[in-house]
Amino acid sequence: QVQLMESGGGLVQPGGSLRLSCAASGSFFRLYGAAWYRQAPGKEREMVSHITRGGYTNYADSVKGRFTISKDNAKNTVYLQMNSLKPDDTAVYYCNGQSILATWGQGTQVTVSS
Repeated sequence: QVQLMESGGGLVQPGGSLRLSCAASGSFFRLYGAAWYRQAPGKEREMVSHITRGGYTNYADSVKGRFTISKDNAKNTVYLQMNSLKPDDTAVYYCNGQSILATWGQGTQVTVSS
């Protein structure tokens, strides 16, 4: 079974930056597109960005221009570069396939607060 492990979260001040990583077992991200999701307290999980096998990227309006998704097939790893972070970005961030879902990982907590 595919295993996903998110890392890179933490506490950051508004306007700061974080780079999240998602390592997958096997060849998951070599074969499939990838996506980042987040879930804030009391909110439903939402997709914030995805990248297809062909490199097409998409971003939620709330993060467009601030976040960048990328995929390193050699490392079987997906990244989310987050700049100009806002308190509303506070959430647990999860990675998974773009359309083929594996078992969810533990997520990584991102807290944006002054």
